[in-house]
Amino acid sequence: MAVHTLTRVLPYAPDQLAALVADVRAYPDFVPWVTSMRVWNAREEAPGVSLLDAEAGVGFAFLKERFSTWVRHDVNQSKVEVGLIRGPFKHLKNRWAFFQHPEGARLEFMIDFAFRSPILDAMLKANFDRAVESLIRRFEAEAARRYGAS
Repeated sequence: MAVHTLTRVLPYAPDQLAALVADVRAYPDFVPWVTSMRVWNAREEAPGVSLLDAEAGVGFAFLKERFSTWVRHDVNQSKVEVGLIRGPFKHLKNRWAFFQHPEGARLEFMIDFAFRSPILDAMLKANFDRAVESLIRRFEAEAARRYGAS
């Protein structure tokens, strides 16, 4: 099991960042290893809380996979949560929460996952800190493109 957390302050409004993270359809445009995205079953759970299901195609040097998740965007709390529907994982949970901060927004990021394949699990966990940092940098760059440089 790998649980990774990260906290970072970003110079954008919490609602802007949550909307960016919830825009999973756009991931293939700015996250290089996301090769495709299919979205279905969009629905409203409560006022300001939307859910959808998404299937991501991902590709790294030797690995091509697909996995499906549910994505829950709570506009009221500037939070996006993700959970596994099916794929190569034993489990997958991800949360992006954004809070007001004097310099913009404080991000509290958490991902908890394990692959079914012990070899794949060990390989990804060995490089996971770098992968998370790279992912966050991609989102920061996309926020700058969408909302203006900080």
